[in-house]
Amino acid sequence: MPHLWVRAEERPNERRTGLMPGGAAALLAAGFRVTVEDSPARTVPTDAYRAAGAEIASPGSWRRAPPETIVFGLKELAEDGTPLIHRHVMFGHAYKGQPAGRALLRRFREGGGTLLDLEYLVDDRGRRLAAFGYWAGYAGAAVSLLAVAAQAEGGLCGPVDTFPDAAALRETVAAALAGTGASPRVLVIGAKGRVGTGAGDFCDAMDLPVTRWDMAETAHGGPFPEVLAHEVFLNCILATPGVPVFVPGNAPAAPRALRVIGDIACDPASDFSPVKVYDAVTDWARPTRRVHHAPPLDVMAIDNLPSLLPRESSEDFAAQLLPVLLQLADAAEGPWARAKAVFARHAQAASSWK
Repeated sequence: MPHLWVRAEERPNERRTGLMPGGAAALLAAGFRVTVEDSPARTVPTDAYRAAGAEIASPGSWRRAPPETIVFGLKELAEDGTPLIHRHVMFGHAYKGQPAGRALLRRFREGGGTLLDLEYLVDDRGRRLAAFGYWAGYAGAAVSLLAVAAQAEGGLCGPVDTFPDAAALRETVAAALAGTGASPRVLVIGAKGRVGTGAGDFCDAMDLPVTRWDMAETAHGGPFPEVLAHEVFLNCILATPGVPVFVPGNAPAAPRALRVIGDIACDPASDFSPVKVYDAVTDWARPTRRVHHAPPLDVMAIDNLPSLLPRESSEDFAAQLLPVLLQLADAAEGPWARAKAVFARHAQAASSWK
């Protein structure tokens, strides 16, 4: 039976987990061996995993785990260039031409390990089996609206941090908007997906006018002048081949009502990004980047938005993922085999790199 090793997240401001203590107990009952690294940053205390029966290890000790161990985390590993020998379950962001992704694939190639990318765990119809999308949309809309309030006061959005729950996040944003009297019109593209649903729900909670677009409204491929006619645009579409460009590079200089772009599905380093006015993600210390000054246009592109609500997003994601983790006992077929096949294709392409 598999040995699942839940590593401590190595990225700052990352408090989520993909496995709750109840999930650890379920895996143990199914015959798995479960090791959880200690992490004071994790939203769930380490003692809760110990009480569930998991073995506890020191942070970063997965590097010394036996080669057959399956290492499970969420966000990226430290970029230290070391070869990767294990099977890793995580969001790799390595298959869309990203420079950091190329480096990651090179590490797997050198170590002989395998990336089982959480983004590519899909059913036989190609639908993702577990995603943080709803909470990414919810938190992304919130930070974008904080940017609206800050801009109305002549500044940029200040630092953000984790919130105890969604209610506290709603209260903070509602107070910020009320303080400025801002009531922006919002366009959500990808409104029927998980991310778009979360973004739309948050805007509804703020009682804002929301235009919801999905595949039918974007099928013509553009251009999309309606994006510029809204004060806020929330992109909830993943960067994949064939996705139209919603905001071209010349948009900031065009006549527009648009003041804030929330690129919630942010992947600016990808060749397929539908938002062409910026080239790097933002972060918790500087949530927005000003890409034009008169009139102002700010971009919010934080790439770990669900961590603003770590407990709720972790509980939701872990509940979706647990049935899939249990299938690791027979990974020769089903979603894990499909994820391995995706990795194999990209690893083969990486073998030709110089």
